[in-house]
Amino acid sequence: MAILSVDNLRKHYGPVQALKGVSFNVPKGAVFGILGPNGSGKTTLLGIIVDILRANSGSVMLFDEKPRPEHRRRIGTFLETPNFYHYLNAVQNLEIAAAIKGHGKEDIEHVLRQVSLDQRKHSKFSTYSLGMKQRLAIASCMLGNPEVMIFDEPTNGLDPVGIAETRELIKKLNREGKTIIMASHLLDEVEKVCTHVAILQKGTLITHGHVDEILVQEDIVETNAIDNNRLLSAVQHFPGAIKVHLNGQHVELSFEPGTANLEAINRHCFDQGIVLNHLRLRKKSLEAKFFELTQNNN
Repeated sequence: MAILSVDNLRKHYGPVQALKGVSFNVPKGAVFGILGPNGSGKTTLLGIIVDILRANSGSVMLFDEKPRPEHRRRIGTFLETPNFYHYLNAVQNLEIAAAIKGHGKEDIEHVLRQVSLDQRKHSKFSTYSLGMKQRLAIASCMLGNPEVMIFDEPTNGLDPVGIAETRELIKKLNREGKTIIMASHLLDEVEKVCTHVAILQKGTLITHGHVDEILVQEDIVETNAIDNNRLLSAVQHFPGAIKVHLNGQHVELSFEPGTANLEAINRHCFDQGIVLNHLRLRKKSLEAKFFELTQNNN
C-alpha cells in the first residue's frame, strides 16, 4: 500500500519553477527522505502534500485515495520552527495543541514519555535546549496517534547531541509502525535514518528508490598503462564491473562494494598483453555519489 503518491506535481511562482513534474510513491512503514540542497523544492513539495500550498498541476493521493479531511487527521506534521508559549511548561503547551487539533488530553503523558521529556514536563519551555524544543514539537505531532509523520528538516540547527537524539526518536517511531516522511539537505541524515529516498535538484526529481540502491557506495579501481585507450578496450567488459570509463590519466572500473578483485584485474590485463603501471582501490564516498547525481542534472 502506498501511504503517499505524488503524480507529475508542478508548482511555479511566476517564472520560477519550484517543482517540475515530480512523481514518486511512499510505501507503508518507510522512513522516506526527500533529499536536496536548499532551494531544490523540498518545502514546497511538503506544503502541497499537507494542503498548505496548491499545485499548478498534478495530483496527490493519500492512503491510495483522493485526499479528504479524515486522511489529513491521520498525519502529524512538523514543518516549522517549534512555536510554543515560553512561559508555559510542556504539559500546558501540549494541552493547547491538543485542543487546537480537536484531541483530548489522554495522549499527553504518553507522547512526553515517547520523546523522553516526562522528567521535564513541568519545566517552562524557555528552559529547554533546542533539542528538547524539537522533541516537544515532535510530541505535539504525535497527539492523536497519527499513522504518518511529516518533518521538514527535523535536525536543523541542532548540536550533535540534539541531532543524535532526534534521529534515534525518528527510528524509534518507525519501529513502532509509523511511516515517516522527512525533508533534509543532509546526506548523512538520510543515510543513517531513511529506508527510501527521493533526490530533488532545482525542482526536478533526479532519482528515487531504496536508499541502499540509490546511495550505494562503490569500489573504484584506478588503472593506468602506457596506452590507456588499449587498456580501456581490454577491460570494457570485465566481469562484475558496473561501469568502465577513462577519467583523466586513469581508466576506472566501478564495482559493487567489496567485490573488486585487483589480482584478477591485473592478471586479465597481463593476459591481454598490457602491463599496468598503476593499480589502486579506492572507495567512492556517499558525498561523491550525491555530488555526481546532482551535478549531472544542473
